[in-house]
Amino acid sequence: MNTSPRTDSESWRTHDVWAISLSAFFADLGYQGVLAGLPLFMVITLHASVAIYGLAMALGFGGGSLIAYLGSRFGDRIGHRKLAIIGNSAIPLLSLTALVASPVAAITFFCAGWWARNLRSPSRRVMLTKSTTESNRTKAFGFLHALDIGGGIFAGIYMIISVAEGLGYRYVFLGTIIPLMISTFCLTITDRGLDHRPTTTPSTLGVTTSIPPTSQSTTPILPRNAILAILAATILFGFSSYSVGFPILTAAKGAHNSALGLVAFLVFNVVSAATGMTLSGYLGSTWHIRFRNLGIFGYLPAAVGAAMLGISAALRLPYLMILLSIAILGLSLGIVETLEPSIMSVIRPEGGSGFGLLSAYRSAGLFAGNLVMGLLYTLGAAWSYGYAAIVAFIGASILLLAMRSKSWSQNKIIG
Repeated sequence: MNTSPRTDSESWRTHDVWAISLSAFFADLGYQGVLAGLPLFMVITLHASVAIYGLAMALGFGGGSLIAYLGSRFGDRIGHRKLAIIGNSAIPLLSLTALVASPVAAITFFCAGWWARNLRSPSRRVMLTKSTTESNRTKAFGFLHALDIGGGIFAGIYMIISVAEGLGYRYVFLGTIIPLMISTFCLTITDRGLDHRPTTTPSTLGVTTSIPPTSQSTTPILPRNAILAILAATILFGFSSYSVGFPILTAAKGAHNSALGLVAFLVFNVVSAATGMTLSGYLGSTWHIRFRNLGIFGYLPAAVGAAMLGISAALRLPYLMILLSIAILGLSLGIVETLEPSIMSVIRPEGGSGFGLLSAYRSAGLFAGNLVMGLLYTLGAAWSYGYAAIVAFIGASILLLAMRSKSWSQNKIIG
């Protein structure tokens, strides 16, 4: 099979794009069910404090930051397709989370599976990059995100029905192993040529700032401050981010019903998937437009959604207001997950280190973000969401202010 991307006049939904995206769909169909049910299992069933749940998320995302970066470098050595299959194969460990009724066991199994997910995430993005051209890459990443979150939608439906029927979390979580196995199979049917190792040379920032001579891309060389801006904003956005489990708990408390808490998870994923599918073609054809849109339509809505959640919790506003706030967060995630990897594919067009940095910076922020969210939540939900709103706003400001610099304007002409 020919691994070179098709021309723009041909369909960009190639066999490999479909296989990678379907793998994402079935992966989320599996582990998102565990992710949605974990806060209810730990806080309501095991009676652990929200701070302990925040610690579990911090360890999962924080440890994943190192795993993601090391995985991206290791993938450059052994081949990203091979590493993606290895990492994906170990994700079912998190399906064992409720096997033992213990917070320690739950955290251990969840982290093991989540770290395996982080191990393969940069490699999967590299595989998609190699399967597309730069001009249609935003559409491909939007398509990937739509199927990715689409799996989460069905996972949410699965969890809502299971919880409403009173099924035990042990059996519900074990059922997620099946779609995770299908996800790994989808990766095995991709072209073996995607294991080809990159030939680019990293810069001192750990990312490539120029296109290799053999590339057919006409992407402009990015200014150093553009690279620093995206990495700084990414880690700040991570500090403002948190597991969807917190909104699930807020919604469940507001509605006094665990199943309705999971409805919030479903709304979050539906909006996020629809955003990635419908808006990916309108988010910018050049890198500087994508940067601007990432700040305005990605990071700023995250600040607005978090602020609305905090206000809703503090004033005990109706359940529908909580759902609206969570829908705005879903919109934000859909745009961020479409634009961030698309921008990184320009900064680091071939190898995995750029995507590793992206995952590592985000996950490092998520470590602190979930830890702080858990601690502040014990004081009141408004405190935790207020913190998230402020930091997300700062991340958006960094991107928008960086665009006004002189060096940015000069490079903008090249694009």
